[in-house]
Amino acid sequence: MLLVSDILQNKEEFIKGLEKRNIKDAEVLLDAVVDLDNNRKKTQQELDTNLSEAKNIAKSIGALMKAGKRDEAEEAKAQTADLKTKNKELSEMLNKLQEELKQALYNIPNIPHPSVPLGNSDEDNEEIGRVGEPPVLAVTAKAHWDIIKEKDIIDFDLGIKITGAGFPVYKGKGARLQRSLVNFFLDEASKAGYKEVQPPIVVNEASGYGTGQLPDKEGQMYHIPAENLYLIPTAEVPITNLYRDVIVNENDLPIMNVGFTPSFRREAGSWGAHVRGLNRLHQFDKVEIVQVRKPEESYDTLQEMCKHVEGLLKKLELPYRILRLCGGDLGFTSALTFDFEVYSAGQGKWLEVSSVSNFETYQANRLKLRYKDENKKSVLLHTLNGSALALPRIMAALIENNQTEEGIRIPEVLRPYTGFDYI
Repeated sequence: MLLVSDILQNKEEFIKGLEKRNIKDAEVLLDAVVDLDNNRKKTQQELDTNLSEAKNIAKSIGALMKAGKRDEAEEAKAQTADLKTKNKELSEMLNKLQEELKQALYNIPNIPHPSVPLGNSDEDNEEIGRVGEPPVLAVTAKAHWDIIKEKDIIDFDLGIKITGAGFPVYKGKGARLQRSLVNFFLDEASKAGYKEVQPPIVVNEASGYGTGQLPDKEGQMYHIPAENLYLIPTAEVPITNLYRDVIVNENDLPIMNVGFTPSFRREAGSWGAHVRGLNRLHQFDKVEIVQVRKPEESYDTLQEMCKHVEGLLKKLELPYRILRLCGGDLGFTSALTFDFEVYSAGQGKWLEVSSVSNFETYQANRLKLRYKDENKKSVLLHTLNGSALALPRIMAALIENNQTEEGIRIPEVLRPYTGFDYI
């Protein structure tokens, strides 16, 4: 959530940033926030003045009664009663304005970092690096959805029977490979200094608002109406919310957490060849890394997190490319995001497997996540997160890229985890 003070100081810059996101009425959105804030301040000032006046009058009543000035005392009591009624109205108005201001800010996305390129969609994202060559497969090579059916390692029909489309059942060596990837990712994160946490996979509304999934992604989240709870779309939500309403001790920074959870996304309206097989699911496993940093450190940290993801992909022997997301494809809460895509040879296409983002103070302002600097001043921290990694498309690429006459070859780094070399 943007700070009103920042909007007032950087209004023209913020308008340009929102226009980079293709928001045409950026100035109208920001002016509405400024107007609400002005009305809030005016109402607060009037309420404070009235409260002070009521306090002074109340003090005078006793002195008037003691001096025998009963009529004046009664008049003062009447003034106090009138002010009490007026102050109740002002308090209600102030609460209403504060809520309207908060909702207006909730609906304005983060301001893109200056390096974010212009663009309308994922087709305009900027490729900034490519590592590895796509494997050359035999002419008989297949897409993963055919291979997994032949090998009987992932069953979509059973998932449909139990739940519905987008909820596959992993079986035998497919389940073992999935678990091996999770353990490998967690071990690598631990080596890099991340502390493992196992958070809930259901969160309350406050947590959804805290990291910005609400109200922006409400339609994509599975909702449990009876308790007003949500299945998490990513471990970023519960892990970052560990620090909601927290003033962090400076000695405890940086905060580095890693967590493995299932993730749930409705992905309403998704269809077509690009969502076949493991390409897009309603439930999938993901290992997420989250950092909380001082503002001056966050962009170096973003590069470190990207290097961590690169290291995983290199060890898995997967060709990959890195994209800097354009304004039109940038997530609602992000200031800068790098996507990692692996090449899936059986489909002949790139598949996104990780997004690494810096949210600057956007989430921290919603979360009230701060620390005290050397001057005891309260400072908003920066939050960052990244998939390290999301499993379904990693599985798809591993299965397709490593298909041989002997079976699906398991990368060397995973063999201690799987206990087998081939499927």
